[in-house]
Amino acid sequence: MSTSQRRSARVSGRVARDQAEAVIVDQYTRLVLLAYLTLPHTLSRHRRVLVAHALVQRSLPGFRIARADHRVPGQRRSAPVPALTRTRASVVHAALAHDRRPRGWPGFLPSPRALRPMLPVVWGLKLFPRAGGGEEIALGQALSEVSAPARAAFVLLQLEGLSRSEVIELLTAADVPEPEQALIAARGLEATAGGATETLLRSREFDACSVQTRPTDLLRRRRRFRLAWLTAGIAALCCAVLATTVGLSPSDEPTRTIDVQPAIDAAQLVHTPRDSWADTSRVDFTAWPARGSRVGDTGLVTRALATWTKPPSGTRVSVAKATSDEPPPGNTQLLYAGEVDGEAVVLFHDGRRVVRYVEPPSPLDPASLDITRSDEADVTTAASLVVSRKGGKVRYLTAPWIAEAQTRDLLTPNSPGRPLDVSDEGVTDAVPELPGKGSCDSLPVLQLRSSSKIVEKHAFLVADLGGLTPVHLSYTPLPGTGAPPRQPREATSTAALLSWARTACRLPEMRHSGVRAVNQWDFAEQDLPERGGDAVWSCTRAFTWRGPGDILVQFRTSKESATAPAKLVGQARSTASCSRFGQHIVASTPWTAGSGQHYLLAAGSREVTGIDVTGEVKASGKDKSLAVKAPADPDVTVRARMKDGETLDEVGSRR
Repeated sequence: MSTSQRRSARVSGRVARDQAEAVIVDQYTRLVLLAYLTLPHTLSRHRRVLVAHALVQRSLPGFRIARADHRVPGQRRSAPVPALTRTRASVVHAALAHDRRPRGWPGFLPSPRALRPMLPVVWGLKLFPRAGGGEEIALGQALSEVSAPARAAFVLLQLEGLSRSEVIELLTAADVPEPEQALIAARGLEATAGGATETLLRSREFDACSVQTRPTDLLRRRRRFRLAWLTAGIAALCCAVLATTVGLSPSDEPTRTIDVQPAIDAAQLVHTPRDSWADTSRVDFTAWPARGSRVGDTGLVTRALATWTKPPSGTRVSVAKATSDEPPPGNTQLLYAGEVDGEAVVLFHDGRRVVRYVEPPSPLDPASLDITRSDEADVTTAASLVVSRKGGKVRYLTAPWIAEAQTRDLLTPNSPGRPLDVSDEGVTDAVPELPGKGSCDSLPVLQLRSSSKIVEKHAFLVADLGGLTPVHLSYTPLPGTGAPPRQPREATSTAALLSWARTACRLPEMRHSGVRAVNQWDFAEQDLPERGGDAVWSCTRAFTWRGPGDILVQFRTSKESATAPAKLVGQARSTASCSRFGQHIVASTPWTAGSGQHYLLAAGSREVTGIDVTGEVKASGKDKSLAVKAPADPDVTVRARMKDGETLDEVGSRR
């Protein structure tokens, strides 16, 4: 065999090292992105950045991507493997295998691959990608909730442009047991990203090659030199406290007692490190550190746990809809313990619920216990908690990633927010509660801004609707001509504030209903007859923690005042309408022109191609809106025709 033949045989089924190096250098950013998004989200962002770079660099020396019975996707037994295909498969295999443990490997130890030293190594700095916007954060949260094979399949489909069969073959080669299930989960992620999937994935939120640095371990390094001195000081302090405690008289001891053994001890509570929120992909209540002047008060925390376990007679207990009141589980986390408005307050989180215990200063006054759901909270719905509610005023405990807090009135959209003082513990000054149903003179809400360590220029609104968790307010603008469907965005723009000013008076009706978020969707715009100006149709959807959502369809015209309440023209309960699972809607309402002539108006969302009216009025149009002369309050049936040939019934019922 000649030298050239031996070289050809050696390269067949493999990739020449110089070709692999050229591919890695040329496609380095794409390969690192693929590895970064596939790696386990349990790793910190710093660790994922370094491991992603290491896996791509380690793909050069012939890393085996599969067992002997698997082939590189697209490989023929006698044909050379394209360098990019081989390198990409190697990176995917290594990223999926990073967290796998051999049979019998101790569960408390990281996988052997995670323990293996790899270059690059960074000392004294933490690396993390630059923050993106709210849509990028939402996609990152969705990615963290699916399996690693699903994340890999999602990136391979959306960025690498592989076909479904190529993705299944590549995942099979990477020892994924059910690649079809991973592909189904990846398809589900497309609904979260919408039409901007590729743009979001290429944003700086996921770019592990364009990173920020922070010297977060300076104090830790300094503490190591002082560890011995600190240990001695703590021991001396404990002795002093013990001596003081022994000297207390019985009259100095607290008189509030508990008769129930709590389900867990105070010592078992989870305490999140104070700075972990800035270095995690899961920005929710699990990233909250324990704060407050009485975090170390074991007696107070124990009484709170005992009350949660079995509330004593006379305790004021409030449990939100569809929320369990079962005792605290072993993974319960302490969020806060301190004094607020003269009362002791303790806040817990157990992964599914937030619990607030309030203890009055006098042991003769009953304590109170509030329990509400908090599963699937995110950077906005976990941004604050109601810590105190007294005399028509409310104080909030803000998340550690909140850099700025303001208050604003939804009924004055042109007025700027007013700064709100926040204590070192994260407790805000008292602000007015949202008014009750039927009152609409002022609608105060919070405007919060996230730290740039989480996301840059990210401000959002939350409103108090009577629960422990303030409600996130968002906005979906009118559809643009030829543009892809709009995604909900923060309700801080001029258009969002103007829209909310006309519809916000319905918010008090949602008090104490377990609402997690409310989105205001302007789904259609219509020119009114007889030069009556223009009208905007909106759908206000309340998302609950328990799943179902209610909607209010409202109609407002440009001839009315900028804060005049919009007209309610339809409503529906426990419906998917006006959500990503119910993206189409049509509604109608009677309307009277300035001349006194009555009309029936109807309008539909972006996929509507025509509207049909039957009953006392018969009309048909080939547009997204329709206006026809009619009696004052006609009895009609309205249906829309869709692009796909289906028909759509009018939502809710008109008033």
